[in-house]
Amino acid sequence: MSSVIAATRFSVLDRSRTREGHSNAEALRDTVALAQRLEQLGYHRFWVSEHHGVPGVAGSAPTVLAAAVAAATRTIRVGTGGVMLPNHRPLVVAEQFGVLESLFPGRIDMGLGRSVGFTDGVRRALGRGKDDAVDFAAQLEELVGWFRGTSPTGVHARPAEGLTVPAFVLAMGEGAAIAARAGLPMVIGDLRNREKMRRGIDHYRTRFRPSDLAAEPYVVVSGTVAVAATTEQAHRLLIPEAWSMAYSRTHGTFPPLPPADRVASLTMTAKERDFYESGLGGHIAGTEEEVADELETLLKDTGAQEVLVTTSTYDREGLLDSYRRLAGIVRRARG
Repeated sequence: MSSVIAATRFSVLDRSRTREGHSNAEALRDTVALAQRLEQLGYHRFWVSEHHGVPGVAGSAPTVLAAAVAAATRTIRVGTGGVMLPNHRPLVVAEQFGVLESLFPGRIDMGLGRSVGFTDGVRRALGRGKDDAVDFAAQLEELVGWFRGTSPTGVHARPAEGLTVPAFVLAMGEGAAIAARAGLPMVIGDLRNREKMRRGIDHYRTRFRPSDLAAEPYVVVSGTVAVAATTEQAHRLLIPEAWSMAYSRTHGTFPPLPPADRVASLTMTAKERDFYESGLGGHIAGTEEEVADELETLLKDTGAQEVLVTTSTYDREGLLDSYRRLAGIVRRARG
């Protein structure tokens, strides 16, 4: 049994991916239902995401969806992966999380990212530009200040002030340095570029400054993990997301997830095929034994304290079975 797996927390980020032939409302209800099942399976936390103007994602308002998830569960931690801080005023974000923490005390996480939209059109609709991400560190400091009651404006964030909501920085590129300077836990991906991920983790750990929110570095590695009865079935779960990613790279829009069978029948251009094949690689996928071995290698390489699983696929039964099998790996490791 793997002691490193036994000592690691396992959590889930669900992006409320829409599926061909299914509605946005169904995707959101699927997210809430999945959180209930994962709570029963013993996962540590369940996060939802923020995407705007994306046909393939129904989750556009993460704090609203987090409230629905928290109301439908009892013990699992609930949060965001993440709220994209440059899209919002920090005061409003503090107020929203203050409401969540007040309603569901001790269960709310505040995962924060620095993305400003998928396309130029979305950024214009949000009233934001790419340069707004540059101010992320200052926005993060302002947000934390609202909880501490240290705003120089003299305004007080109600009901956030005085509450403690754990904050996590989604680290892509500059995010690792920002998380280290702020003294906050860091979420980093993806598994397809392990060397880049390790560099980010090393940078974070060597530059970490302890804070009242985190006394020492805390690393969460995120990525796709697919577990099935056979290696082929596990890799089949990866097909819909790989195709959606390939389509977005070649057409500029991120579509709903197609069934794996439909993808298999498609005629792809050489460019689409390259992106698709690339999208299938680098994930952790296979049988329980294969996935356990890969997880052990990942955790020993990174020293991460937590794994945030971000798997999306068309087959909801296959997805739930994957999470069930992953929970079984962890349960057996813990004896």
